Amino acid sequence: MFTKILIANRGEIACRVAATARRMGVKTVAVYSDADAQAKHVAACDEAVHVGGNAPKDSYLQWQRIIDAAKATGAQAIHPGYGFLSENEDFAQACADAGLVFIGPPASAINAMGLKAESKRLMEQAQVPLVPGYHGADQDPALLQREADRIGYPVLIKASAGGGGKGMRAVEKAEDFAAALESCKREAINSFGDDAVLVEKYVQRPRHIEIQVFGDTHGNCVYLFERDCSVQRRHQKVLEEAPAPGMTPELRARMGEAAVAAAKAVHYVGAGTVEFIVEQPGGYDAPEQMKFYFMEMNTRLQVEHPVTEAITGLDLVEWQLRVASGEPLPLRQDELRITGHAIEARICAENPDNQFLPATGTLAVYRKPACTSFERGAVRVDDGVREGDAISPFYDSMVAKLIVHGDTREQALARLDDALAQTHIVGLATNVQFLRLVARSDSFAQGRLDTALIQREQAVLFQQERVGLPLAAAAAVAQTLLRERAAESADPFSRRDGFHSHAELERRFEFDFGGQHAKAWLTYGRGGALALRVGEGDAAVAGPLVFAPLADGAIDLQFAGQRTRAAVYAQGETDHVFTPQGATRIEAIDLLAHAGDAQGEGGRLTAPMPGKVVSFAVQAGDKVTKGQPLAVMEAMKMEHTIAAPADGVVQELLYAPGDQVTEGAELLKLSAA
Repeated sequence: MFTKILIANRGEIACRVAATARRMGVKTVAVYSDADAQAKHVAACDEAVHVGGNAPKDSYLQWQRIIDAAKATGAQAIHPGYGFLSENEDFAQACADAGLVFIGPPASAINAMGLKAESKRLMEQAQVPLVPGYHGADQDPALLQREADRIGYPVLIKASAGGGGKGMRAVEKAEDFAAALESCKREAINSFGDDAVLVEKYVQRPRHIEIQVFGDTHGNCVYLFERDCSVQRRHQKVLEEAPAPGMTPELRARMGEAAVAAAKAVHYVGAGTVEFIVEQPGGYDAPEQMKFYFMEMNTRLQVEHPVTEAITGLDLVEWQLRVASGEPLPLRQDELRITGHAIEARICAENPDNQFLPATGTLAVYRKPACTSFERGAVRVDDGVREGDAISPFYDSMVAKLIVHGDTREQALARLDDALAQTHIVGLATNVQFLRLVARSDSFAQGRLDTALIQREQAVLFQQERVGLPLAAAAAVAQTLLRERAAESADPFSRRDGFHSHAELERRFEFDFGGQHAKAWLTYGRGGALALRVGEGDAAVAGPLVFAPLADGAIDLQFAGQRTRAAVYAQGETDHVFTPQGATRIEAIDLLAHAGDAQGEGGRLTAPMPGKVVSFAVQAGDKVTKGQPLAVMEAMKMEHTIAAPADGVVQELLYAPGDQVTEGAELLKLSAA
């Protein structure tokens, strides 16, 4: 076994490899870019070497620097992770030439499986089922059109050197083929430097099912069962699970044996994944009629490998290290077993409601459910970030992988929803709530899977608001009151409980929620009782407001017949509310701070609620700029600053410090600049 390895990657996968290496007593070396100098994966390793600038081409793709770092630190092997250099045959060969072990397949296997057309010719020779299509070298457009006509529409045009959904077009009829081919070739040459394409039958109701294979240097090869990766957006995976719902033992054996044949055809060593497209000609409820066709082979560890670890009880990174060091596979095929069901959700910094636009920002709040990390557990979270870290534009948008395991698929689904509900991220847009909606959708819950699931279920997946204004407002009000109470001291006059010797006190709140402005009124009653009314007229929702802080910072909240657990995180005037029903955001408007916002240029600045003038920061005749503090008011024993709504000149102060003012009272006159 190696004594030291270098991990030629970053983020979650670098931390993942480091965790297994540490458990095995193997020292690790990290590499990092300028942007990753303080990253989690750097701290996870025993040593770290700087390899260049922020962009991958200036750092993580600079393989000569990485090889130099390995040699300088005494590493005996390099683990490429996934992405970056993991499927780069030149890098694999350069490692071998430098006397370093590449923890992956030989360069020849990467080369053989790197081009789709070439790999399919090899698979045909190995008698692995292929989708009917044309994979030839002749790229004459007229020939490709004839082949498409022969195969029968719809057909799929795919870049031979492609991946990740780039250079791919579905064509429904013959007259659309030429334009689609031209577009596909343009995208292929720009993305991969190669415009060669292949044409295949477009499979109906397709599922994406992949087989995990493992080979060693002694000629052994096994399959570690399957993963279903059908839930995709833009041809990129969203949820993965193992075993595949509806999979029959007979089909599993045939697919596994075909995957092993594919691996042996290229003398494969290490972890690899053979991906199949699976047709469902009999519909979702006839798994015995499913047909599978070879799609491609990924010559590396996959992002979704933890679901295989969950159902087999194995550590695939440990297997990688053992095989790369020359050991035989730890188990034979007949010793492998499936236990339970596992699902992985990829938590990404993106906005599903805006075409999955990637997001950047700082993880101001990053709270996870009780979980294991980088090892098997009922709930497991693998990540390469910490609260306070930035998600930059330089790298992949994935924040974390949430993996759940249960005795049954139903139990795994319940654990997934609960774990996602306890995942709280504030500071940038994520897909956490979208993942909950996908997992709850009828298609996914019932295992009616294909690659069009998200499109088919879009009515219940996008633009969904599951919390609602009344509950969001109640949570925001409760959090405000808890903050005020926390500021109280032993002085009874510091109390902010709305105590009055007579009558009741009503306090107004204003919110922006879902693009709409809303008001709420909180009434302080006898004995500390609180009543809240959210909204106006027939749409108003009213009732007692009861809440109590919980030990973990959340709130036990009761309002309008609902009792729930709410966690509220404030960012400026925005409250991010997380509940078991879902998550949302509500803008809690500070009425005093915005007193002048809507009062036009010049004219009156009025008090938005009863209170006391504490001080003025200006005098008559002063020139002021927009946003400049003008006065401080106290209401509900909280001080608030009133700012200038625009540039102007103070004409007159109408009150003095210490004066009590009523709601709507004009405080000062301000003329436009």
